[in-house]
Amino acid sequence: MQNFPRILLVLLLFTGCSNYGQLQYVAKLPKKLKENSGMTTLNDSTAWLIEDHGNNNVIYEVDLEGKILRQLEVDNAHNHDWEDLTKDSDNNIYIGDFGNNNNKRKNLTIYKIPNPDIEKNKKTEAGKIKFSYPDQKEFPPSAAEMNFDAEAFFYYKKALFIITKNRTKPFNGEAAIYKVPAITGKHEAQFIGKFITCKDEDKCRVTAADISPDGSTIALLGYGNIWLFTDFKWDDFSNGNLKTINLGITTQLESLSFLDNHTLLLSDEKQGETGGNLYSIKI
Repeated sequence: MQNFPRILLVLLLFTGCSNYGQLQYVAKLPKKLKENSGMTTLNDSTAWLIEDHGNNNVIYEVDLEGKILRQLEVDNAHNHDWEDLTKDSDNNIYIGDFGNNNNKRKNLTIYKIPNPDIEKNKKTEAGKIKFSYPDQKEFPPSAAEMNFDAEAFFYYKKALFIITKNRTKPFNGEAAIYKVPAITGKHEAQFIGKFITCKDEDKCRVTAADISPDGSTIALLGYGNIWLFTDFKWDDFSNGNLKTINLGITTQLESLSFLDNHTLLLSDEKQGETGGNLYSIKI
């Protein structure tokens, strides 16, 4: 009887590790990517990933078995807090260095690098897109206005759409949308609109975003949910139809990317006995 609690704990951990809810397990990511925070796909067989605050200025290409195929050092860049990746129609990649947990950064930057699939060297040069939020006047703002952190963005028609990660206290579930030109230089972001994800602080913060190849669906990720916008009009896509998918699990899901118009690839950070995986889901 004295061993029962320990045995039960092991069984619970084992069960938790193999319960992926609605997600389909694809592969285990290498330990080097345990703090993966952003992902984009340039084809249907590999993905490019980054890590967040304090990690190397490097992007990693992995296959769908979780093996690192290549890594590129990004020159003219600093990983203050890299949080998401997106791509444009020429497969240039954008790195969102806009993690802002305390809402007091004044050096928000998006790095643009050329298509890494055709880069033959071990390094690539980044251009800088610097931006600020037009409605942030204090650094940091009051607790009730802390909605200037971001971990999610996507590219559409020469612009980058940033969705904030709400840190208001009390938590109000609001996500804001901003638009920044996808060209190097210094810009003031354009405020587009805002919407409510949900009111559960643990599951309702937006951690990643992408748009489907045909441009008809915008997917946002949280620690236990996916939000899908369809039938929207630009630029405020929040006026479209919103569908919430409860994933049935709660892990530190940080990244997602469309593989095709109906398939998403996702990943989560390694946290104890859970996470550190690639997943897929049909939508």
